[in-house]
Amino acid sequence: MRKRASSPGALAAADKMVRADTGGGRHPEEQSARRDDLIQPFKIEGQAVRGRLVRMGPLVDEILHRHEYPAVVGTLLAEMLVLAAALAGALKYEGVFTLQTKGDGPVRLMVADVTTSGDLRGYAQFDAERVAAVVEGAAAAAPSVPKLLGAGYLAFTVDQGAHTERYQGIVELTGATLAECVHHYFRQSEQLEAAIKIAAGRLPDGRWRAGALMLQRLPPEPGAADEVEDGWRRALAFMASSTETELLDPAVEPNDILYRLFHEDGVRVFARAELKAGCRCSRERVERVLRSLPAEEVKSLVVDGQVIATCEFCSSRYSFSEDEVAALVGA
Repeated sequence: MRKRASSPGALAAADKMVRADTGGGRHPEEQSARRDDLIQPFKIEGQAVRGRLVRMGPLVDEILHRHEYPAVVGTLLAEMLVLAAALAGALKYEGVFTLQTKGDGPVRLMVADVTTSGDLRGYAQFDAERVAAVVEGAAAAAPSVPKLLGAGYLAFTVDQGAHTERYQGIVELTGATLAECVHHYFRQSEQLEAAIKIAAGRLPDGRWRAGALMLQRLPPEPGAADEVEDGWRRALAFMASSTETELLDPAVEPNDILYRLFHEDGVRVFARAELKAGCRCSRERVERVLRSLPAEEVKSLVVDGQVIATCEFCSSRYSFSEDEVAALVGA
């Protein structure tokens, strides 16, 4: 591991409970007709294990269709988006959680961030020719993370504002998939013991979807270490039986997934957190950036009588005339 800093607090405090399943394998109560773009917290009864189920439909489809990504890049970014939401849901913070990869491969940069209010955004930078060559060379198999991202790092950052400490963890990209890279981070972490399973892809009609299941191991009670270890292994075995199909199927209710996986022990669900596509770009922010640059550099950006800035996250375009540029830089 290249660098590690402490996380912003321990596991998230207990969410407001919707209904407790007291055991016997009863089904968690339906709490909402909403099946997509959400984080569903839960706890396995009688075990020191909490978790998050993340489902994304219209949200991830909207984000990816703002760009013309090759399918393999779109899939990778969809995995980043659902990973960011799952990891952010496990932390106590007020601000922005960012997940980023940077490497020397065809996909040189990916960024996904989520605010505590549930606004999610993301983008990828890539070399189209190199991506095409990797896809062609991979034949029928999906290209691995080393093939697409190359050598580099995965970074976790929590920014809670100008007057608070910024937390960051950085780990080398180690693993064939993004999930394996995150597991490598978990193994290096002193504060978070967790496991995660992710899925992303397109439906036959072309819509993008993504899903994730994350388990976290809670600290054992005094003298209960063996029971906690057994419960953790049992939960991991149950999670391993989850399928990509059920994580992505829009017809499957989130609680149905949890019931199928964990009903033998009983599963307790808590209030869902909703997610939505949301970018923080604005004309005012672009103006601040232009004012911060040297006047000559800003003038060099003028093409055909205007400066055009395009947001990498949402593809929004902001145009400024030469007169507006001159006013911004005081020339």
